[in-house]
Amino acid sequence: MGSNGNQKDHAVELSAYLSLKKIADAQYDYEDARYVIFGVPFDYTSSYRRGSSRGPAEVRRAYDNLESYDVTYDIDFTEIPICDLGDIGVNEDPDETVDLVSEVVAIIRKDGKIPIMIGGEHSITGGSIRNFKEHGMIIIDAHSDFRFSYMGHKNNHACATRRSLEVLGEGKIFSFGTRSTSREEFEDPDFKKVTFVRAEEIKSEGIENIFLKYSPRMEKQIYFSIDMDGIDPAYAPGVGTPEPYGLKDTDVRYLIRRTAKITNGFDIVEFTPDFDNGNTSMLAAKLIQDFIGSRETTRKI
Repeated sequence: MGSNGNQKDHAVELSAYLSLKKIADAQYDYEDARYVIFGVPFDYTSSYRRGSSRGPAEVRRAYDNLESYDVTYDIDFTEIPICDLGDIGVNEDPDETVDLVSEVVAIIRKDGKIPIMIGGEHSITGGSIRNFKEHGMIIIDAHSDFRFSYMGHKNNHACATRRSLEVLGEGKIFSFGTRSTSREEFEDPDFKKVTFVRAEEIKSEGIENIFLKYSPRMEKQIYFSIDMDGIDPAYAPGVGTPEPYGLKDTDVRYLIRRTAKITNGFDIVEFTPDFDNGNTSMLAAKLIQDFIGSRETTRKI
């Protein structure tokens, strides 16, 4: 509430959805924040290795070991207005979970803030993207995720790109790092409405050349979604559906840096902490810092 007794924003409403865990650099209240972090500990539709429900807690734990000052960006992250609302309380219903994510992101967007969502599995992106209908989208993913439904659910992690296409429309989604696609997906007449950039193409041409090739076709505002299995298992082994021959961690950082200032929503999903020694969660934490740092810095990076 403001000093005059009038509620300034939706902080009270959001508090009913979320727990009280915080990421280390999140030093601001929701009312004063520009970036709003929240977790979605949901992995019910995971088809290989479950455990991404522990992702938000492990990213916060890993983040404790990052320095708050980054010399590259010349930024002290504790001075950036970042808020962490904690985790959404979810059940095992994917449709309800995706709807809940959509509601939470709608409130954050209505208050003029940048949502940063920590998963959980990739299905949750389908809820967030509903609030970015005028945006384009960048996805980092080993898989095309273009099934209409999977294992009886339309809101399955294997359908995340398909659900996003239904919201955004043809030509607005660029998925980088693809190296696993079923015949069913490839032969779908709508498959070509998404630009899938194969990891092999990125390795051959280099991430800078790839970005220069595709960026003229991108929208002027972006939603950025990182499925950690898009990164090679050498850098990010702790994921639900690992796939060899992936992107380098610095490839993903490059794309974040080049698009951060036009990115108005960000998520990072699909890391399963039980399957590595903490490297994947640490990388996820650093990529969150890279996004905020790239968006806030006045330096040329």
